[in-house]
Formats: sequence, C-alpha cells, structure tokens
Amino acid sequence: MGKLIGILLLLFALCAALAITKPVFGSQSNILSLTRQIAFLGIYSMGAAVVIITGGIDLSVGSLMGLVGVLLVIALKDWGLHPGVGTLACLAVALGLGWVHGFLITRVRLQPFIVTLCALLIYRGMTRYITSDITQGFGSDYPRFKELANGSLLGLPVPLYILAVLAVLTTLIVHRSVPGRHLFAVGGNELAATFSGVPVGWVKTGAYMAAGLLTGIAGVLVALYTNAVQPASHGQFYELYAIAAAVVGGCSLRGGEGTVAGVLLGAALLQVLRNAVNLWGIPTYLEYAVIGGVILIGATADEVVRQGVRWKGWAARA
Repeated sequence: MGKLIGILLLLFALCAALAITKPVFGSQSNILSLTRQIAFLGIYSMGAAVVIITGGIDLSVGSLMGLVGVLLVIALKDWGLHPGVGTLACLAVALGLGWVHGFLITRVRLQPFIVTLCALLIYRGMTRYITSDITQGFGSDYPRFKELANGSLLGLPVPLYILAVLAVLTTLIVHRSVPGRHLFAVGGNELAATFSGVPVGWVKTGAYMAAGLLTGIAGVLVALYTNAVQPASHGQFYELYAIAAAVVGGCSLRGGEGTVAGVLLGAALLQVLRNAVNLWGIPTYLEYAVIGGVILIGATADEVVRQGVRWKGWAARA
C-alpha cells in the first residue's frame, strides 16, 4: 500500500506542476488524448505485469502489436471479414503465440528472455515480409468500428472503459483467485511452489497467454487509433513502456510482487511524463533516456527495499 500511495503522490505532484507551468495541460483535448494513451498503455502493461509476477519477461510486446495490427487490416480489407470476426481472429493469433511462448519456456526449458527476444525479431520480420514493408491502413472505412479507439462516451474515451473492464477482470483473477495465488507462488519461489503442488508449467503458460491476449487487444485498439500500421516501426519499444509501467507500479523483476492497481498508476505516471516531455519542450529524443531512467530508479528502489527488509530480518535474529 505504501508503494501505491507514493506513486499516487508523485503523479499528483507532476500533474500539479504541469498544470501550473503549462495551463494547456488541463485543456479538454489534452486530457482526452492523455487518458486515451493511458488506457492503451494500461491494457498491455497489465499483460506484461502478469508475466513479471511469475518471474518472467516479455520483450515481444511491440512486435506482436505490430503483427496484430497488420493482420487486422488484412483480415478486414483483403479478406473482407466482419470487424468482429477479424478482431476475434487476431486475438486468437495473439493468444496462440502467447501459448507458444509458454510452451518453449516450460517444456523446452528456454529462458524467457531468449524466447521473447527471438519472438520480437520474428514477429517484426514476419510483419514486414507479409506486407512487403508497405504501410497498411483502413482509410476512411469502418468509422463505427474505429469508435472503439477514437470515440468518447460521457466525456471519457471509450478505451478507458475497456481498460476499466479488463482491469476489474485482471484484478479478480490475479488477486482474488487460486490461479492468481499460484502466480505469486511461482514468482516468489518456483521450487517451493512445485513441491506445494502448484502446476508451475500451466501457471507460466497461462501468464504468457494472458499477456498475449491483452497485447492483442491493445494492438487492435492502437491500430484503429492510428488508422495505419507501419510494419517496420508500429509498436516499436512498447515493451519498454510496459516493463517500465510494471516496475514503477511496484512489480519486482525478480517475481512474486505486484498489483494491478500499481501497474495502472505506473502507466498513468509514465504517460504523464511523456506528456511533460512534449509540453515542457524537452527534446523528444530524450524520451527513451527518461524511460530508461524510470526503469533504473524503479529497479533500484526495489533492491533497496529488499536489502532493508533483509537487514531488519538479520537484526531481529541477532
């Protein structure tokens, strides 16, 4: 709870500083755009967080989003599928690829870093190959379907409602169910979880499938929002944003720790930081340096807290 309060206070302080120094921050157009971006990041960050809780990592997020975006355009424009059917097909692909990640990690015993790094390269290469590296777009078609990403309801972006529904479902699964307890058990001590009867392989595979599904949902929304998919760059570095949001939100890269609420706050903080970079006139090419610094600070804070707890334990035993 202390971490969540700290993130919330930092978020409020940053928003207040922006509102004072740059009044445009509080404009309706900026708030709508900012909350929409928070929704997109929040959705795929929850998937990354589920994997991180198990002690794994997913570096394929951005490339998978690019692949899903391209497949959605092809399914609708070239194959003539109904938007609902095309979306379900793309989500099925994302879910299946998540299962492949889990299979390679749990059955073939490959390291998550290697599996998802190779997936990053493979998906990006596949995306560029099937499109001949040509930008794919929806044009002016499917205006009603695009409302899922671009529309507003009661003054709030539609993606924010989608995020809310997914966040509630993810919270119930992660924090209020037996599979959720298994996630933390595997991330905290995989060997102990195994001896306790936890189906470690299934838990890890399920985590990567969940990450694939949430990434696929975000990929569909982002493709509809941008209205075009550039095979070489669509979703590039999004995995870094997802990891940063999870780490800032209290997920430990060692596994076994994290909350959905914290991840959402981390996503909000990260997007406000990106907004601040633009509004304060900071060169945009420093954005990645900011993200890298955020991840470093989060990881350092996690290690400092761990060391503090360890020293207290030793002192108590002494």
